[in-house]
Amino acid sequence: MNRLAALLLLPLAATAGAHDRQNPREGTPPPPQDPALTMPTPENVEATLLALGEIDKRLTVPVAVGNSGPYNFIIDTGAERTVVSRELAGSLRLGASAPVVITSMTGRDRVNTVVVPGLSIKSIGEQHTIIAPALEARNLGALGLLGIDTLRNHQVTIDFEKGIMAVRPSVKRKTFAKRDPDEIVVTAKNVFGQLIVTDAYYDNTRIQVVLDTGSQVTMGNNALRKRVGRDAPKAQPITLTSVIGNRTTADYTEVPNITVGKVRFGAMPVAFAEVAPFERFGLTRRPALLLGMDALRSFRRVDIDFPNRQVRFLMPVDRSPKERTTGSMIPGVSGSSPLTRY
Repeated sequence: MNRLAALLLLPLAATAGAHDRQNPREGTPPPPQDPALTMPTPENVEATLLALGEIDKRLTVPVAVGNSGPYNFIIDTGAERTVVSRELAGSLRLGASAPVVITSMTGRDRVNTVVVPGLSIKSIGEQHTIIAPALEARNLGALGLLGIDTLRNHQVTIDFEKGIMAVRPSVKRKTFAKRDPDEIVVTAKNVFGQLIVTDAYYDNTRIQVVLDTGSQVTMGNNALRKRVGRDAPKAQPITLTSVIGNRTTADYTEVPNITVGKVRFGAMPVAFAEVAPFERFGLTRRPALLLGMDALRSFRRVDIDFPNRQVRFLMPVDRSPKERTTGSMIPGVSGSSPLTRY
C-alpha cells in the first residue's frame, strides 16, 4: 500500500481567501476554452500562488526536473512520498503512472501519479526518477512537496532567523563533536522513514513526537487529549483542509508543560483530532503529537538529520537568552508559549 502519511495541513481560514479570489462567482461555469490555450505554465502557477500569499507562509526549496526549473517545493517531513502539482505535471507533460491509494490527514484516497524524471534538489544536484502523486497546486500551496523518499539521506535545516529552508547531504556526527552552547540535540527513532522523538513529555507522561514541517498547526491525538483532561483551556472548533482538498475538524486549545528533549513549552497551541497519520505510525494508544511549524518557529533554527536520527534545536536569543514565545496560527487562541531550556 502506497501512502503519503502526514501531509500538509492548513487552517481553512488560510486558504479560503485564495479560493474565493480564484472563483469570485462560485457555481457559475466558466466559458468553454481550448485546453491547450489554458494550460498553466509553472511560472504563472508560481506567480498566482505568490500573489495569493500562499508560498510566503511556508518555507520552500528550489527543485529542478531534468533541465527545467527551478520550482519552489515545500519540504514536508511528515510525508512519506514526494508530490507534484497537476499543473506542473501538465506543463512539463509528465507521463502518467498507475494510480495509488494515499493516506493524508483526512483519510485514504485513490489518486493519479506521474513519472518525474531527473528530479533534483538544487543545493545537492543529485538526480533521480520518482513516481509521484499529482495533486492540485492550490491545495499544496506550491508546485510540489518533498517527502521522505527524497529527504531520507539528507539533513533538512530550517533557519527561521533568515527565513530559509535548505537540504544538504548528511555528515556522520562524532559522539563528542563540538556544538553551539545554545544547541539542544535530541535522538529519535526511525519509523517508516519518519523520525519520532520519544524523549518528550506532558508533565510526567511520556509522549511520542513526529516533526511535521508540512503542517502549519501542531496536532494531538485522543490519548493525549484524555491525559490532558481539564488542564487545557476550553477548546474551540476549527476546520482544516488537507492537500487532497478534503476538510476535517479539530478542537484547538493550549496544552501546558510540554517538553521535548531539554526544551519546555509553557503553553503549546494544539489541535486535537484523531487524524490518519497517528494510526499509520502506530500512535493511537499512546499520547502523541505531530509537531507543526507553529511550534518549530519558536526556535532560531531546527536541523532534522535523517541518517543520524537526530533533531537539533537552536534556542532563541531574545530579551532573555533562555525564553521565547510561540504564536498561535488560529485567531482567538493566544498561543502565548514561553520556551525555556532546563
